[in-house]
Amino acid sequence: MTNDAVAYVQENEFETLLGEEKVLVVDFTATWCGPCRLVSPLMDQLADEYKDRVKVVKVDVDNNKPIFKRFGLRSIPAVLIFKNGELVEKIVGVSPYEQFSNAVDKLVEI
Repeated sequence: MTNDAVAYVQENEFETLLGEEKVLVVDFTATWCGPCRLVSPLMDQLADEYKDRVKVVKVDVDNNKPIFKRFGLRSIPAVLIFKNGELVEKIVGVSPYEQFSNAVDKLVEI
């Protein structure tokens, strides 16, 4: 698996994905954020494990402040999980992989 398997998206792409994807996982991150580097490989793993059922993307908060503020986020890393365009889960800070996969498991049809 290549490094950074999860693509970065800009605000316009984010809006499109929000409307199109059944389950969308968004990793709010920044290049200068140490803890974000711990979450990044977990997002790659999540994208790989759920590749046919879930879309995982990253948003660089420095380049996309409006999205960051829109969801009332104050710190990163923050992973937001949407189902059918609705925010259903918010995981802020470094968390174990199971917390992300369990949240996604609740939303995907097995």
